[in-house]
Amino acid sequence: MYTFLTADIYFSGCLTQRIGELWLYNISKMSVYQRFISNFAAETLNKYFSPVTDTKYIFVTGGVASSLGKGIIAASIGKLLQARGYNITIQKFDPYINIDPGTLNPYEHGECYVTDDGQETDLDLGHYERFTGIKTTRYNNFTTGRIYQSVIEKERRGDYLGKTIQVIPHITDEIKRDMLYLGKKGGYDFVITEIGGTVGDIESQPFLEAIRQLKWELGRRAVCVHLTYVPYLAAAGELKTKPTQHSVKELLSIGIQPDILVLRTEHPLGLNLRRKIANFCNVSQDAVVQSLDMPTIYEVPLRMQEQGLDATILRKLDMEVGETPGLGPWRSFLDRRHKATTEVHVALVGKYDLQDAYKSILESLSQAGTYNDRKVKCHFVNSEKITTENVKELLDSYDGIIVCPGFGQRGTEGKILAAQFGRENNVPTFGICLGMQMMVAEFARNVLGYSDANSVELDPKTTHNVIDIMEDQKDITNMGGTMRLGGYECGLREGSKVASIYGTSTIRERHRHRYEFNNDYKEAYEAAGMLCVGTNPDTDLVEIVEVPSHRWYIGTQFHPEYSSTVLKPHPLFLDFVKACMKA
Repeated sequence: MYTFLTADIYFSGCLTQRIGELWLYNISKMSVYQRFISNFAAETLNKYFSPVTDTKYIFVTGGVASSLGKGIIAASIGKLLQARGYNITIQKFDPYINIDPGTLNPYEHGECYVTDDGQETDLDLGHYERFTGIKTTRYNNFTTGRIYQSVIEKERRGDYLGKTIQVIPHITDEIKRDMLYLGKKGGYDFVITEIGGTVGDIESQPFLEAIRQLKWELGRRAVCVHLTYVPYLAAAGELKTKPTQHSVKELLSIGIQPDILVLRTEHPLGLNLRRKIANFCNVSQDAVVQSLDMPTIYEVPLRMQEQGLDATILRKLDMEVGETPGLGPWRSFLDRRHKATTEVHVALVGKYDLQDAYKSILESLSQAGTYNDRKVKCHFVNSEKITTENVKELLDSYDGIIVCPGFGQRGTEGKILAAQFGRENNVPTFGICLGMQMMVAEFARNVLGYSDANSVELDPKTTHNVIDIMEDQKDITNMGGTMRLGGYECGLREGSKVASIYGTSTIRERHRHRYEFNNDYKEAYEAAGMLCVGTNPDTDLVEIVEVPSHRWYIGTQFHPEYSSTVLKPHPLFLDFVKACMKA
């Protein structure tokens, strides 16, 4: 039923005391006596041997269904605490066994977001950065695969001194170390930790067990915010609380009492219904918050603040609440967004027909539209369906074209046709990563006259490899985490359009690709009118191309969408939308 382990607790000087810590394997089946002993042991440890850091921890879990918006709630909590002057960070623990989402098809997991230090992460980290303006790192996202990989590597090195490696304590200890790492090393006031998946998933159990242990060890320095769903049954004309009750019951069976409930719903929840949920789920009434559908996700922090979510969290942590911050710049952004009625229509040319695949691009365009007092409407155009016969019909009605990033051969010929249409018809065109490479291939075919010009990724036999693999990538056999990833500096050519857009001569942007512009062709491109206006100062790799004679025709090897935030939109997207307004 349980195992008794020993741990060394070191005091100043040489005093060492052996104490035991009770680790629970199946708390739902424990007797009342066993639970009492477990809680007493944990409270004793916390009282006399509490960690030295003052960092507070907020755990965000979800139940009933996925895709309720845990990432948005976590980002909103971070924004509200940040507005109160606290130094915060947010991390995500994903239960899938992949080491990272880098090898996942976007249909499986949506966009792969890349941090500046080169970690491929969950798309929720994009929400964290866009809401709060913080810079996340590899320590802000962990997966089950990464946790197990670390434990297995330690076992192979002999770090465990011959112990039998088990989920408890070895996997849970590893999870706890990763959950506490940022708080211990980063000097944060708050670390917000989102757990992927839903309560009841077999994959999530080790993470929830780690939270159970940490809540006892951290005492009043940790709270659990649980997001659930309250469905509306149209036939009965009623909102139903039973799914939420069962979700909380599932958490309680693990040993976690949620401190705050956030109820996702399409219909307003009355006071009596929230009182009922509070009574059944053992939480105070002021700790039951509703999260209604909003016209935009950027409304969520304000709605959470109106219901006192941040104030409730502070009270639960025995912290001074103080005055409610005004969130002036955030409200100004939303005010401009609501007043913007004139629409700009942009075609997103890609092969993934789901919004999460291009989440950061969509949000970057939306933000840029707001600051241009426009409402950007994005329209997906499947690049697989674009032909020479229908390209005009598919693209002629749009004010601008985004040639989207991606991997693999599928749909690339359609992207080349879209780039050609934008260039020849003077339509503002923005190519990102593979999109930029297809702009380069199109220019080589139709301007330079290299009819088979292509990337060797797509056509290894091409005689004009205008996009090629670099020497340091040729011998790589593992697909995961081996591309050019993360932030790199780029020098901008004086007098170029991009230099005027950025307003500086040196930038730093995030990359995620393996193939590069082939500099053997650089002189030919420059002579024909496509300029290589952004290059890496260390390697001379081409990062940006533009056609100055065109109204707006720019391709970037990097992903500018990763750097755009609500209060600091990316200059390239701002200028692109501005160009679309003149169409």
